[in-house]
Amino acid sequence: MVSKVESSTRRQFAGGLTLLLGGIAAGLHAEATPQSMQQLPPTSPHDPRTSLHQEVELAATAGRIESELLDAQQFASFTGLAAVIDPHEGGAFSLFGGMIVGRNVELVSGWRIVQAWRPTHWDPGVYSLVKFEFRPGGNGTRVVLDHTGFPAGEFDHLSAGWQEHYWEPLKKLFG
Repeated sequence: MVSKVESSTRRQFAGGLTLLLGGIAAGLHAEATPQSMQQLPPTSPHDPRTSLHQEVELAATAGRIESELLDAQQFASFTGLAAVIDPHEGGAFSLFGGMIVGRNVELVSGWRIVQAWRPTHWDPGVYSLVKFEFRPGGNGTRVVLDHTGFPAGEFDHLSAGWQEHYWEPLKKLFG
């Protein structure tokens, strides 16, 4: 038989343990959140992260950048590869000569583009979410990219690909 004192002590211990574990979990979450929003250097060729965040300053208006991303001729011109883009919400696209396909999920002119996005080498039906946000900046626009939900092991390739196939050509275009 458990005495009233032992029972109370067990409840206090269990309550204290719950608070302690909850505090640790909250601390871990608070520390992990800012880290996940930073562009961190790759840790291995098969990095397990499934999201990335990049920000780039471009010397152009949000409307001009949006036009480059949603107009097939302009996109093909700055990337050097064929593109087919239906520039409406729900519209399909095929980029880089058919290597990337998807649909425009949300288009808020001058502010945001959200796309269901996938390289054709991924398993059928596997899509990630790409969000471009445009924020006025000093001499142009800050483009904030959040690419989430891609398969583990794709981080290094995708992170480098955004730099090489989007940001560098756009910086060169807008000079």
